[in-house]
Amino acid sequence: MLVLNCSTKLLTLEKMLKNLFPESLKVYGAVMNINRGNPFQKEVVLDSWPDFKAVITRRQKEAETDYLDHYTNAYAVFYKDVQAYQQLLEEHDVINWDQVFQIQGLQSELCDVSKAVAQKKQLDVKQISFKAIHFSPVSSTPDTSLLRTSPPRLTYLSVADADLLNRTWSRGGNEQCLRYLANLIACFPSVCVRDEKGNPVSWSLTDQFATMCHGYTLPEHRRKGYSRLVALTLAKKLQSRGFPSQGNVLDDNVASISLLKSLNAEILPCRFHRLILTPANFSG
Repeated sequence: MLVLNCSTKLLTLEKMLKNLFPESLKVYGAVMNINRGNPFQKEVVLDSWPDFKAVITRRQKEAETDYLDHYTNAYAVFYKDVQAYQQLLEEHDVINWDQVFQIQGLQSELCDVSKAVAQKKQLDVKQISFKAIHFSPVSSTPDTSLLRTSPPRLTYLSVADADLLNRTWSRGGNEQCLRYLANLIACFPSVCVRDEKGNPVSWSLTDQFATMCHGYTLPEHRRKGYSRLVALTLAKKLQSRGFPSQGNVLDDNVASISLLKSLNAEILPCRFHRLILTPANFSG
């Protein structure tokens, strides 16, 4: 196991991962954020360098950690050889198995390997898979004609909006998620439409893997074109900063899939997999 903390090598790794799209997208996004200030206090672990076969991004050991916060305690995985990934998992100091955490990636074999190692360590594993999405380059400025009358107005989220996002997110509704969303808003690009009182009515933000997430419009403000405007604006904002504009969508989310197709977003051949792992002493 190697912890890659040399800035020159991390930039080299970023370039290498870019040539391994789309399966490397999650790790690539995390490494890009590390190379641009590292606001989420991440680090990179590899089996070897420079001819690596597996790479994992994780929270730095010295970062303050809530052991119940699987949102922040998230590992991104990419491998060229799944056995090399398994060997990294089995090494003593790569994963903190005493916390509730996530493993994310775009390669299906990581699910069975991760489950097998976790079950030996008596952790419960919940898996969910999504369609993986990549936005085409947004060349033109998104059409804001529907906002010509002010309000509403197009802007970005603030930390004060985290409570609303926590209440409306299907994955939210708890203290850990509230803190996580506030950190995402503080660290990464976001876009929202606000009403005449200044309250968000439609939004999307970016997570620690440079993934567009929690795209949502309040029910009473739907069918006004806000979701389309927000998605295109955030995709363009990410692309202008050199980031890939990527996202995930559940197979049964017909409305979102229809919207993404209308935006010419590409449904990738690989799928996004998220595993949430819980030690036995937290399961009760």
